[in-house]
Amino acid sequence: MAGQTALLVVALVFGVIAAGLGAAYLQARQAVTDQSTAQVLAVAQSVTAEPEVVDAVRDGDPDGVLQPLAEGVRRSTGTDFVVVMSPSGIRYSHPNPDQVGKQFVGHIAAARAGGEVVEDYTGTLGPSRRAVVPVRDGARVVGLVAVGIGKQAADERLARELPPLLVAGVVAGLLAAVGTTLITRRVRHQTRGLRAAELQAMHDHHDAVLHSVTEGLVLVDPGGRVRLANDEARRLLGLREDPTGRDVGELGLAPPLVAAMADPDVREDDLHVTGGRVLVLNKARARRDGEDLGAVVTVRDRTDLEELTGELGAARGLAEALRSQAHESGNRLHTMVSLIELGHPDRAVEFATDELERAQRLTDVVVTGVEDPTLSALLLGKAAEAHERGVELVVDPGLRWPADVAPARDVVTVVGNLVDNAIDAVTGVEGVRRVTLGAHDLGDGVELVVADTGPGIPSALRERVLERGFSTKSVDGPAGSRGIGLALVADTVQRLGGTLRIDEPPGATVTVRLPVRAGVDG
Repeated sequence: MAGQTALLVVALVFGVIAAGLGAAYLQARQAVTDQSTAQVLAVAQSVTAEPEVVDAVRDGDPDGVLQPLAEGVRRSTGTDFVVVMSPSGIRYSHPNPDQVGKQFVGHIAAARAGGEVVEDYTGTLGPSRRAVVPVRDGARVVGLVAVGIGKQAADERLARELPPLLVAGVVAGLLAAVGTTLITRRVRHQTRGLRAAELQAMHDHHDAVLHSVTEGLVLVDPGGRVRLANDEARRLLGLREDPTGRDVGELGLAPPLVAAMADPDVREDDLHVTGGRVLVLNKARARRDGEDLGAVVTVRDRTDLEELTGELGAARGLAEALRSQAHESGNRLHTMVSLIELGHPDRAVEFATDELERAQRLTDVVVTGVEDPTLSALLLGKAAEAHERGVELVVDPGLRWPADVAPARDVVTVVGNLVDNAIDAVTGVEGVRRVTLGAHDLGDGVELVVADTGPGIPSALRERVLERGFSTKSVDGPAGSRGIGLALVADTVQRLGGTLRIDEPPGATVTVRLPVRAGVDG
């Protein structure tokens, strides 16, 4: 590629030089012709203005004064001939004395009529550039003066103009050669010595791989501008237009995602909730020969995995609740058997009745007010889990939840995460450990309220708790195990077209409103 570029540049430069030299030669030739024309006209006009010439021509030059006069003018002006003649063209003077008295060779009709003649003509002295001017005695033409410069002299003058032009052409050629060599080296350096076919094959393979990988790939330069984004990255980030050349902050992404892509830090498995998706972001610096080329950002979709994880968590919660209930049932059964063995059957019946009434009241409230069986099972399981952790879960007797609010997995995500956060908030606190849950059918939607008696969420952190990765709890598990529950809730509520509000302490009260969507497929 560098060789082809060099050949093209050399051909172009030398073509331009040749065209320039040709144009310069033609211009110099025209300049010499114009200069010769001006010179012969000026000399001829000066001779015709001499009174001595006028008197001699008018009288027919009886004393022969015109020959030495004309020769003196010719030698002093550097012209090749100065010929004074009669109006009919009979010469009174000539560089060759043998031609005196003979007929002038050339066109004189226009001069004889009072005009001037300028022409190239071949006379007795060879080709010349000549001018013929009339000699006037008042208004009458009494003679003619012809002054000429031979073509050989003009060519010699032109030849003196050519060396500078040739030198300029040679210098331009040398500069072009040097410049072409530098360009060739530069191109070879930039293309890593690859030929055109190799570059084309590399580009085709690069383009095919770039658009076929299942991960989103974004290249960001050190200035924070996108240099490349494949199809998967544009899909995951919700970019309708090609972001190439635009600043990351101008793409309409969530601020945490913009910061993660634009800052100089390296990121590993960084989770972000944006545009209805949970994305895993990894970022590494791109360097070559010590030069910082920017960052390579990869994005993977983890939405389905997070939703499945939430459903799995709910299933585990239900299993844990069943285990807790089985454990509690075993304890109660042993208690009742022991009471009977000790001779207190009445106390055994009373104990069994109280437990059954408490469990039945919660079951009646949930089954009566909740038309979604998945949510009913979730609430009963959360109640058992809360009881085992020493937390009182109070369900509003007026609980109403229609069946067509949202898909079951979205309901599990919203309610399950809110209840889990509330239970975590009151676990370990001194005093009353209570979580209250209520839901109200608004006709065109449903309002869910989850409140707890924990420390609450300060107003300064109310927005940040909805960000992925931020948590007010201590991180005692794997990295990234905290700070996603409320972010998933907020994203799910937004995707369903609802609203979320967090009230100030004491305690925390989260109010979620979701519109009812008829025919929802759970």
